[in-house]
Amino acid sequence: MATETTIAANVARLRLDRQLTQESLAAKAGLSRVALGKIERGVVIPRARTLNALAKALAVPVGELVTPVRSLESVRFRARTQVHAREQILAEVSKWLDAYAELEAALNEQLPFRFEEDVSERGYLARTPMKAAQAARRAVSLGLEEPVRDICGLLEENGVKLLLLETNRDSFFGLSVGSRDHGPAVVVNTWDRISVERWIFTAAHELGHLLLHQDEYQRDATDLPTETEREADAFASEFLMPEAAFAKAWDETCGHSLLVRVLKVKRIFRASYKTVLYRLIESDRETSDVWRAFQGQHRGYFGKTLRKTDEPEALHKSEFAWNWGRSGEPAGLSRHDFIEGRLSRLVRRALEAEHISLGRAAEMLGLTRDEMRQKAREWAG
Repeated sequence: MATETTIAANVARLRLDRQLTQESLAAKAGLSRVALGKIERGVVIPRARTLNALAKALAVPVGELVTPVRSLESVRFRARTQVHAREQILAEVSKWLDAYAELEAALNEQLPFRFEEDVSERGYLARTPMKAAQAARRAVSLGLEEPVRDICGLLEENGVKLLLLETNRDSFFGLSVGSRDHGPAVVVNTWDRISVERWIFTAAHELGHLLLHQDEYQRDATDLPTETEREADAFASEFLMPEAAFAKAWDETCGHSLLVRVLKVKRIFRASYKTVLYRLIESDRETSDVWRAFQGQHRGYFGKTLRKTDEPEALHKSEFAWNWGRSGEPAGLSRHDFIEGRLSRLVRRALEAEHISLGRAAEMLGLTRDEMRQKAREWAG
């Protein structure tokens, strides 16, 4: 049975996520502001008719208002600015992690976190981000020069749960959750105004935090140290684009223009052109003038200028300073280059084994019942 506290927390969280005032939500639901205030303070339990009106006004099923949400404790939430939807995002992640754990238990398919599996390498947690990235690659048997062709599959196969959460906030890139809350897990904002390359970088960045900054996973932390962000950036850069492999690829393209070389190398490593330019400067292969040289060649070839916010004042900041809009990524990847697989696979197996209902399967995948029926009809093999 729902309690005053549960309903109060859910209504307030969903209202803030929709950026509604108490006055505006009360008007949409046909209530007075005073009545809504009492509901949000947990003073009263609303009647069924009022719950239905609130659910309709918030565009959610009534169950969303009466079901308690487990609070996450070991979470690292990153955003350039304060995000109104923070609590709603954390609630969605909590429900997703609980569903994931339910499936793993039903099918007995838990996976160990293999990125730190080799005991002899555990000391890398105290090393530089580059050394940590190299050790993490070795732990999952990635060769010294091998590109990460499918970071989603790599994370999922080696014990990291992955949630693709599409939310229309370009100040929120992603977050990670520690093992105490059914993790380790990585959440990536896959809103289509953020480039796919950025999604990939975010996934690697959050893996870096899971390995380098385990002591900093605190629910209420919002002002995260810039230095740890730089370290996670450095980890992601080396993990996705190892220096030895980058050097070889860069040298092999020496007969082409800067533009062609950058676009070729970025495709090999599935990285942003910014990551490539940053590496060129960081490794002293080029000076910061390379940004303007690339801009000039890009303008000459494609007939348009990349945004000035892409230029190198970001070099001394973390990735938060970079503009990662999809429209600003030349020769960009597609959404099909970043696809979750394990959760969908577990849902199918659990549904076919009758461990879960069609309705529960739909909830776990964030679909309607009709969408879930259509998905089941389209499964092959």
